Amino acid sequence: MSKDKKKHPKPSTEPDKSVKLGRQDYERELELLHIELVKLQQWVVAKGLKVIVVFEGRDGAGKGGTIKAITERVSPRVFRVVALPAPTEREKTQMYIQRYIQHLPAAGEVVIFDRSWYNRAGVERVMGFCSEEQSQKFLEAVPLFERNIVESGIILLKYWLEVSPEEQSRRLEGRISDGRKTWKLTAMDIKSYNRWDDYTKARDDMFAASDTSWAPWNMALSEDKKRVRLNVINHLLAHIPYQELPAQKPIKLPKRKIGGYTPSNYPFRIIAERF
Repeated sequence: MSKDKKKHPKPSTEPDKSVKLGRQDYERELELLHIELVKLQQWVVAKGLKVIVVFEGRDGAGKGGTIKAITERVSPRVFRVVALPAPTEREKTQMYIQRYIQHLPAAGEVVIFDRSWYNRAGVERVMGFCSEEQSQKFLEAVPLFERNIVESGIILLKYWLEVSPEEQSRRLEGRISDGRKTWKLTAMDIKSYNRWDDYTKARDDMFAASDTSWAPWNMALSEDKKRVRLNVINHLLAHIPYQELPAQKPIKLPKRKIGGYTPSNYPFRIIAERF
């Protein structure tokens, strides 16, 4: 695995989690991790790897921001994000896992699930969209389903982002007053807000049933959004074997000829330059 130890020295002490990570430190570390993600992307394509990354956690735990940090410098044709809406009437009649199977990766793809089949163990169970029996049957079946995934040659990583009730409240309240984030606060979020203990029990039952040796859960503490993004990316890079591909010849733009064609006087509609 290609890692630059000089750029990522092992800290001699645990980081002070009471201090928020500064933006400059965050952006410096994120840039280095993005370079590694590009190397990983090239390796995945070259070797035909198939990767699934599952993100679960409570509302406001930081799943979306973490996924964005992973994908913002790589190709969406390789790193594909799947965030399914509520099932359609037709999908409700299908085998539960069916609508997720069609999104599993082909060779050369990394599929990131922003919530996944574990909806049945979490929100569907807590909010009454499935029965306790259906949830229990899912928990009994999911280890075998994931064993089949892994044995088919797919690398499967599962992340649970853990946030405190105080920090969750702060983030959800922030969505109310921030016009850029109001779309993130749904009616379901409001209904779920007062069911903290129910979600905690659902999480614990889910871990007990599906934290297996072939598909273990990884918990990331997300009190500090910047830290959790860096920590998850670093963990992901460490758990997908890859190497830096041999350097290609330096890219050089060729000389080009301009002026052989006279542009028309078409009345283009130029947008107003207000900035």
